[in-house]
Amino acid sequence: MTMKGVAPALACAGLLSLAACADNSGTDRTRQTRAPAVEVLGEPVNCINTIRVRNTRVHDDFTIDFVLAGREMFRNTLPNRCPGLGFERRFAYQGTGGRLCHTDMITVLQAGSARGPRCRLGRFVPVRLATENPDTSSSSESSDPPEPPAD
Repeated sequence: MTMKGVAPALACAGLLSLAACADNSGTDRTRQTRAPAVEVLGEPVNCINTIRVRNTRVHDDFTIDFVLAGREMFRNTLPNRCPGLGFERRFAYQGTGGRLCHTDMITVLQAGSARGPRCRLGRFVPVRLATENPDTSSSSESSDPPEPPAD
């Protein structure tokens, strides 16, 4: 390839690179969430007690559910996309004074021992999965017709 052919090819490659970087992924407001639907149970809170956290469920780059003791659940929707969070599905956090707050940062844990991006949390919203029944007692009602008495 001649020098005249190389320059346009490099210019074209450079423009493609810039276009790929121009998606503003850190502040993308068109969130494509994979989080299940929830019913909001109350007002958002700024902090949760880390000692009560039993499990976390990462749904995507924006959404984490914190499952607390007593079957309480808080959904945290990050204010900005956290690259790699939805893929890795694991993160580290360090709360202050036994609390994890909306001003705290999480760190995405990548394969091996590598640490990924640091991302700020949002507020914690008390929720229940939309498919959960709030009444955990079993009902004696049935949609089947009653059986006739035995003779």
